[in-house]
Amino acid sequence: MNVKVIRAHLALLGAASMWGLMSPMGKAAMEAGITGLSLATMRMIGGAVCFWIASLFAPKEKVSSHDLMLLFFAGLLGIVCNQGCFTFGLSLTSPIDASIVTTTMPIVTMILAALFLKEPVTPKKVIGIFLGSIGALMLILSNQGGSVDGGGSILGDALCITAQVSFACYLTIFKKLISRYNVFTLMKWMFTYAAICFIPFSYRDFSAMTTMSFSATVWMEVGYVVLFGTFFAYILMLVGQKTLRPTVVSMYNYIQPIVGTTVSVFLGMGVFGWTKALAAVLIFVGVYVVTQSKSRAQMLVEGEKE
Repeated sequence: MNVKVIRAHLALLGAASMWGLMSPMGKAAMEAGITGLSLATMRMIGGAVCFWIASLFAPKEKVSSHDLMLLFFAGLLGIVCNQGCFTFGLSLTSPIDASIVTTTMPIVTMILAALFLKEPVTPKKVIGIFLGSIGALMLILSNQGGSVDGGGSILGDALCITAQVSFACYLTIFKKLISRYNVFTLMKWMFTYAAICFIPFSYRDFSAMTTMSFSATVWMEVGYVVLFGTFFAYILMLVGQKTLRPTVVSMYNYIQPIVGTTVSVFLGMGVFGWTKALAAVLIFVGVYVVTQSKSRAQMLVEGEKE
C-alpha cells in the first residue's frame, strides 16, 4: 500500500470521525441554549467565510454564469436542506439516533442513481435496501410516544433522514458539476448561496441568540461544528474520493455512528438499548451489502470480457 493510498484512508477516517463527533458536540451546544436554526446559520456563514479565505490560496477557476446558477440549486439541496434539516433534527432527537441515521445515505444514493443514472438494481442492492430500510424504520418507531430523556423523537429522526435524502439528491443530480471544479470553488459559492437563503428563516432565532451570554465551552463546541465538522471534513473527504473507489469511501460511514454513539454515552447525553443496537446492525449490514454490489461500469466491463 503506497503513501497516497494510506493518506486517502487517513483522510476519510478523519472526516468520518469529525462528522461522528459533530452530533454530540452540536447537541451539547444546543442544550446550553444555542437553537438548531442558529447553529445551522453559523455553520453556513462560517463555512462560507472559511472557504472564501481558503480559495485565495487555491488555484483560480472561472465559473460560468450557467454553472453559478446550478451551484445555487446545489447549495439548496446539499447545504440548506441537508444541514438545516440535520441540525434542526438534532435539536429534537438524540445524537445517537442522528449518528446512526447518517449511515442510510449510501442506500438512498443508490436508489437515486438507479432512477437518474440508470445504475443496475441487483439482488445484493435489493437485499441491502431492505435491511437498511428496516433498520431505519426500527430506529424511528423505537421513539414512538414522543421524546424521552436521553432518547429521540419521530420528528427529529425524520428530519435527519430528510437531510440524508437531500444530500443524496445533490450527489446524484449534480454529479457532473461536482467533478468540474475543486472543493474550494464549489463550496465557497454553495455556502454563500446557502447562507443567503437560510438567514431569512433563522434571523429571529439568530438575533435573539446574540443577546444571550454563553460560556467559552459552548463557543468552542460551536467552533468545532463550523471549523472541523464543516470546513476540514469537506476537504478531507475530497482527498479520499480522489484516490479510493466509491465503495471504499462509503464504508467509512460506519465510523460516524461509532464515534457519535461512544461520545454521547460517555457524556451521558443518550442511551443505547437493544432496539437501537439491532437497528444499527441492520443499517450497517444493509449498507455493506449495497456497497459490495457491482456498478454499471463494472458490469459493462465484465460483459465486454465475455
